[in-house]
Amino acid sequence: MDNLDVRVGNFILFMVALIFSGSVHEALHAWTSSHFGDDLARSQGRVSLNPLVHVDPFGTLLFPAVSFFTGAPMLGWARATPTNPMRWRNKNVANFWVSIAGILGNLFLAIVAGVALRVMYETGYLERAGFGNDGDMAVGVVKLVSIFFVLNVSLAVFNFLPIPPLDGIHILESLLPDSYAPAFETVNQYGMILLFIVLLTGFLNPIFAVVLPFAQRLIFLGAS
Repeated sequence: MDNLDVRVGNFILFMVALIFSGSVHEALHAWTSSHFGDDLARSQGRVSLNPLVHVDPFGTLLFPAVSFFTGAPMLGWARATPTNPMRWRNKNVANFWVSIAGILGNLFLAIVAGVALRVMYETGYLERAGFGNDGDMAVGVVKLVSIFFVLNVSLAVFNFLPIPPLDGIHILESLLPDSYAPAFETVNQYGMILLFIVLLTGFLNPIFAVVLPFAQRLIFLGAS
């Protein structure tokens, strides 16, 4: 029962981090699109950190829950931010910044969480939490901040992949000449299949095995 309580507690902390991080990601997409002249997302109330306007019942709640408790490859998503590229000023520039805005938001959250972990280390809070019980407030705080850090680094890396419907494909599209448009149209047709293949084959595991330890070392760089 104790192990189940710990798993449920960890799941709650994970969902808090996931829902907030996803809301920031989508809200920044919406705000940036509005900044470039497209008010579609703003008119739907998506320029907001209110999770109710971003949460997808299946992608944000059900699928992550199944993955968390079964050990299946993590798959989840928030409600996609609606955009109307025809309203954007300077379409390629807008496409780049609208697409990368969510990734930058996740990187910002990762940096904030990383700084918080470093401060907790320097003040001895991490050490005190290490001697606590799983129910202690200190342990819960450290777990939540650690989850925020790992989750947002992972979200930034994952969304940067140039695979539809991830942000990376739109970033790449905005950087290449229009002559590549037919190629992107073809790739978009098979995007979800490619994404499932990447997830189910563990293609990302070596990437995260390098990126996450590197990011963690940056937090404690120069620490004694």
